[in-house]
Amino acid sequence: MAVAWLALALAMAATSVAAQNTAQDFVNLHNSPRADVAVAGVTWNATVAAYAQSYADQRAAGDCQLVHSGGPYGENLFWGSSGHAWAASDAVGAWVAEKQYYDHATNTCSAPSGKSCGHYTQVVWRASVSIGCARVVCSNNGGVFIICNYSPPGNVVGQSPY
Repeated sequence: MAVAWLALALAMAATSVAAQNTAQDFVNLHNSPRADVAVAGVTWNATVAAYAQSYADQRAAGDCQLVHSGGPYGENLFWGSSGHAWAASDAVGAWVAEKQYYDHATNTCSAPSGKSCGHYTQVVWRASVSIGCARVVCSNNGGVFIICNYSPPGNVVGQSPY
């Protein structure tokens, strides 16, 4: 009986983590802050998602470092240490938290040293209309790597995100 309960608990935990990392979860997490600044929502793009998954798989099998792909899309990266079931909400939440450093009136980032607002501006970039994201567990207990790619890319120098 204890074995069955343990199996059920593990299955429920895996389901709850997976349920927090679906394509719709990523879309919803992006569309809420976009709505806050009157920007239309993004949609899921299978091609962009395949690119994100391919790159995430490469990072997971390697060093899992926060290194941008250099590909054709806008890109936000997140890494969380092992021991926690990091989810889409953690990654997008961290990116959106940078809003406090963005000054829309001057289109500048007033972040303190070591901080950024570019992840936030990519999330709300008006011209980025589709996304594809991926979440992988890194090899050798190296944590969790999450990537979202944006099409077309945002953060164009000299342009305002919205």
